[in-house]
Amino acid sequence: MKNDRSWTEINLTNFKDNLDELKKFFHPQANFMQIVKADAYGHGAFQIAKKAIECEAVSLGVANLQEGLLLRYQGIKVPIIILSPSMENEIEQILENNLIPTISTLDFAVKLNKQGKCKIHINIDTGMGRSGFHYKSALENINKIKNLKNLEIDGIFSHFSSAEEDPKFTKLQSDRFKKLITTFNIKPKYIHISNSSGVITFPNKYANLVRLGLLSYGVYSNSQLKSKVNLKPVMTFKSRITQIKSAKKGDSIGYNRTFLATQEMKYAILPFGYADGYDFLLSNKGKVAINNQICNIVGKVSMDMTAVDISKLKKPKVGDEVILLGDANKNISVESLTSLYDGLSYELLSQIGRRAKRYYKENGKIIDSSPLLRREFMPKDFSDNKLGDIIETAIEQRLQSKEIANLVHEDILKRLFAEKDKDIQYRRNFRHSIKFENSTEFPKYFLTSTNLSFTKKLQNDYFSVACAKTEKDLEKYFLRNDVEYRWLLDNSIDLEEMFFTVTSVKINDITLYNEMKIADGCIEIKCYHHDLNELVGKEVDFSISTKTYYPKSSHQLSVFIIEMTQGVNISFESDLKNVEAVPIFSGKSKFPKILKSNNKISIFTDKDEWVFPTSGVVFVY
Repeated sequence: MKNDRSWTEINLTNFKDNLDELKKFFHPQANFMQIVKADAYGHGAFQIAKKAIECEAVSLGVANLQEGLLLRYQGIKVPIIILSPSMENEIEQILENNLIPTISTLDFAVKLNKQGKCKIHINIDTGMGRSGFHYKSALENINKIKNLKNLEIDGIFSHFSSAEEDPKFTKLQSDRFKKLITTFNIKPKYIHISNSSGVITFPNKYANLVRLGLLSYGVYSNSQLKSKVNLKPVMTFKSRITQIKSAKKGDSIGYNRTFLATQEMKYAILPFGYADGYDFLLSNKGKVAINNQICNIVGKVSMDMTAVDISKLKKPKVGDEVILLGDANKNISVESLTSLYDGLSYELLSQIGRRAKRYYKENGKIIDSSPLLRREFMPKDFSDNKLGDIIETAIEQRLQSKEIANLVHEDILKRLFAEKDKDIQYRRNFRHSIKFENSTEFPKYFLTSTNLSFTKKLQNDYFSVACAKTEKDLEKYFLRNDVEYRWLLDNSIDLEEMFFTVTSVKINDITLYNEMKIADGCIEIKCYHHDLNELVGKEVDFSISTKTYYPKSSHQLSVFIIEMTQGVNISFESDLKNVEAVPIFSGKSKFPKILKSNNKISIFTDKDEWVFPTSGVVFVY
């Protein structure tokens, strides 16, 4: 974390401790649903879901289809309930991905029933005034729904509107709900009404499921709850001092001169602002902790920078850690900060850290992280029977290029499915290493060494290596099955042998000859040997090494896999600092392992894991 400008720490140990505290208020037969909507209130839905499941959560609650799809995409198997009303055009994906929709209207239930079998939860409005069947007309509608043969009523629920502060109305809602469920001649698996606050303030025996949200993240929905349950903040938002300045009496700080120094003072510039989710309304109000001292925000919170008064600090310095939110200090708790501008804890949590890397900690140690360029990406469809849509949608959204998406769709999918009589090829043991070194001859470029090795069935007695300066010129080599290596040369580099050369090429132990041809904006290198005739149709080991140049100004390098591949290891080595790897993987394993050691970062899967075309990794430096 020492190289991060700002970051969030998610303490999973505190999260577990909070769950244990809340469980003390459960009725003996009650289970719990973990609410992970809005990316688990900004904490990271996937990691929170995994930990909650470890702590015996029987289901997860999300707000909409996309949130449920993302968790399924990430491998979460437990029941996922969509708590908000769904739309008719979402039914197909709800069914395909085994999600449980909430039923709030008879019309939606009828349409859902027509399309297939599905578990459902029915929402009863007992006074919240949002979605759901009004409690007075609910029984009539439920009786109609239970006759829809494809729908299984897995749960019936309602929602307290003021459980933390209005016991009278909470009791009224509870009485309405309890009276209603006693009239049912069905017994759903789950009955639930209590949110986090309701668990503490209004325990009941007739419900057997509770929904844990805000309190499980260590944030109190009402200060009165602090005397009843001991919770710990799960999220901490941190930054660093990037500059120290002085102001004289009368000097202004920030936009519109909203802060004027009343005396000579020192202040620090911090590299975060409202674009990072720190609310603009904390201008001239917010507080941060530096070296265990509380410091006030001065001036307006701007998009990317915020100033704080450090006059009282002893020997502050650039690089000092700053705690912006969370921690045990009550002055910078979520509740305290939002009280300064009459805001909502839910809102601040959900928006914090938009540009900050997340670190997940357990028992004081970092166990995982979520990259600065987060991968919370969900193609519109990823079911097995629509693999074509996965690839075309995924690559189009990733590369913002419909042309390449269409190209991959036509080439790969037609070969795999439309032309099944063809001998389908794939790679195994894919290893691609890239090394950057400083170049004395061309100081604006990195001397770049690459080595690609894999196992594959040899299709011809030769193969080609291709290099081009534009994506358009390189595209034609995606259509050729005799090209085994493709490299996109930066447009600022001349298309000459000195700037791209094959230094070594082998099949098994045979060193191949190679011939270079430069034409039509491309370098094409044919690799061949007379001994290859005997190997055509057999599985062989390929090894291709190159030397080229890469511009230092690019700040990112991409590696893509365009064939079905089993077992992948992609590594990047350099003296650069702050290198991040952003994997983009399609297949059973969407999230490969990432290993950092000294000046090398590697992305890899298990050797038997399949990776689909359009996968790859972007190294950002």
